[in-house]
Amino acid sequence: MSIVTTVTAFLMMKKDLKNVSVEITTVEYTSNSNTKPSSGMIFVAIATPIAFLLDAYLMFKYQLRGGDATALVGGTAVIIMLLVTLIEHKLTHSFEKVTEYIRDGFIFGIKIFAPVIVIGAFFFLGSEGMAKEILGPGATGLLTDIGTYLAAKVPLSKFPVVIMQALIGGITGLDGSGFSGLPLVGSLAQTFSGAVNISKEGLAALGQITAIWVGGGTIIPWGVIPVAAICGVEPAELVRKNIIPVGAGLIATIIVAMILL
Repeated sequence: MSIVTTVTAFLMMKKDLKNVSVEITTVEYTSNSNTKPSSGMIFVAIATPIAFLLDAYLMFKYQLRGGDATALVGGTAVIIMLLVTLIEHKLTHSFEKVTEYIRDGFIFGIKIFAPVIVIGAFFFLGSEGMAKEILGPGATGLLTDIGTYLAAKVPLSKFPVVIMQALIGGITGLDGSGFSGLPLVGSLAQTFSGAVNISKEGLAALGQITAIWVGGGTIIPWGVIPVAAICGVEPAELVRKNIIPVGAGLIATIIVAMILL
C-alpha cells in the first residue's frame, strides 16, 4: 500500500513539475547583521516549548482527553499570543492587535471548514455514537448498517470476501477518523473466516488498512482539514491530488490480498 502510493505520488509530482513554468525574480533587501533579539523575544522562544511540554505533562498526569485537552492546549496558545503581542506592540496597541489576530483566525477557520462541514455532517450521522447523540438512543449507524447489509447479501467466496472487506473498511472510514470502523472490520473478519477458508488475521489487517487510509486523512475532505489549514490549500484540492495515488495503493493492496489470503 505505502510503496505503491508513494511511487505513484512521486511520478505524478515529477509530471506536474515538468508542466510548471518557473518565473525567477530578483528581490533587493537590506539586512542589519548587528540586530540582536530582545530579551522579550528570547523569553517567548524559551517559554513557548516549556508551556506546551507542561501541557503534555498535565494531560498525561490528569488523563485529559478530548475537549479538556483541546481547551488546555488552546488556552496555552492564547496566553502565548497575548504575551507575544504585548512584547511586540507594547501595551498601547496590543489590545487592538489581539482582536485583529483572533478575528483573522476565525475568518481563516471559516474559510477552511465551510466547504466540507455540511457534507461531513451527513457522514458523521452514519456513525452510531454521533447518530444516537443527535437523533436519540434508538438511532443506528447508517455506515455500519450498510456494511452489515453487504456482508449478508453478497455470496461468500474468497475473492468477493476480500473485495467486500476492503469496501466495508473504506465505508467505515468515511467519518474521517479511520479508527471507528475497526471493531466492525474485526467482527467481519471473524465471521468470514468461519464461512470461507481464509486467513482471519490477514482479512482483519486488510479491513484496517482500507479504513485507516480512507478515513485517516487522505481522500476524505473533512479528514484532511488540519493539513490543508497548515499548508494554506483547499481540502477538496488536497483530496483531488490524493485520490489517484491512494486509489492505486488500495487496488494493489486488494490484489495482493487476493493472492496471499
